[in-house]
Amino acid sequence: MAFIFFNGNFLFAQKEIIDISKEWELSHESRYFYDTPQFENQLNYYPSFGIQPTYKFKWNEGYENFIFSIYFNLDRDKNRTYWDLREMYYQKAKNNWELNIGFKKVFWGVTESCHLVDIVNQTDALKSFDGEEKLGQPMVQFSWFLSRLGALDLFYLPYHRKRGFPGEKGRFRFNNVLDSDDIEYESGKGEFNTDFAARWKHYFGPFDIGLSYFSGNGREPFFKFDEKNNIQAYYPLINQYGLDLQITAGALLLKFESIYRTAKEQQFLAMDAGFEFTFSNVDNNGLDVGVLAEYLYDERGDWALSGLQDDIFYGSRLAFNDSQDTSIIAGGIHDFQTSSNLFTIEASRRFKNNMLVSLEGRIFSGVSDKELFLLFFKQDSYFKISVSKYY
Repeated sequence: MAFIFFNGNFLFAQKEIIDISKEWELSHESRYFYDTPQFENQLNYYPSFGIQPTYKFKWNEGYENFIFSIYFNLDRDKNRTYWDLREMYYQKAKNNWELNIGFKKVFWGVTESCHLVDIVNQTDALKSFDGEEKLGQPMVQFSWFLSRLGALDLFYLPYHRKRGFPGEKGRFRFNNVLDSDDIEYESGKGEFNTDFAARWKHYFGPFDIGLSYFSGNGREPFFKFDEKNNIQAYYPLINQYGLDLQITAGALLLKFESIYRTAKEQQFLAMDAGFEFTFSNVDNNGLDVGVLAEYLYDERGDWALSGLQDDIFYGSRLAFNDSQDTSIIAGGIHDFQTSSNLFTIEASRRFKNNMLVSLEGRIFSGVSDKELFLLFFKQDSYFKISVSKYY
């Protein structure tokens, strides 16, 4: 079908207008690590620059869409100089169903400190330490809205994306540098093993519930150590069953996530349970103060990649509800078995409607020699400032 460009819009030959919206994000990030590097060639200061253009096309009265977003980052650590196709997918909605085809990001979960059930997308470990950032995932997603029975999402995932790891100069790395290309697969089909996922979600009264299932290449590598403490890794074939639940009781939110995962090398249960209580408008000026606490458990013990095997998370969230959207969240994680601690603070504020300034700090304290993974990062406490401008 022919297209005509006119006054910033594409028109079908039948004169059906495509609405186009675009946003470019330019960002600068400075990370400063104040402890002496644990490994040779690691640095203390890392400036980086990012760019992310996003385009959205809508037509057919919004029932059909095409979304495109790509991200590029430049950094002193060569492994953090990379690009990623965050999203590039076609979306069609009709009556009680929706179809998405292409690269997309999907989020599952309700808890604050750890998103156990969130497994569709690979973690962008180069972008963030806390696992909040994700890589785009090739998929076909079919969503069926079942009226009073909730909604069902089905996923066909034809390709697995490997997790990136810092290079020789980077922080948050192991004693030997991991090259993602060297990490193999349990499946003989490698990254082309077909993965499947499904999630049913529903709400009734104060309950929001999600039940999920995933089968295919795991998003976390399985690590092994040799006699010299060097790391070997591969991606296992897994089956994961998940439950996420949130109960809303006025200002109190009760949150719960749990997974049961089976693989050739591991079968384990993990859970995250806690609450968030919000004191609203405490200063009669719009300030909301939230109090958070969660308990985290993982049957893998020291082999839990997150390091959260028997831990408590505590924190507070401040939302100023001002025109600059100012917010602060601060807290910590304490390990009951090893007494290791991780303290964190995140703050953000908008300026001039098109600029966002963010501050972040993470401090490792008293990391025990018994910590299998966090031990490699015990000297990686840092502070970060990010400035993003939107066009």
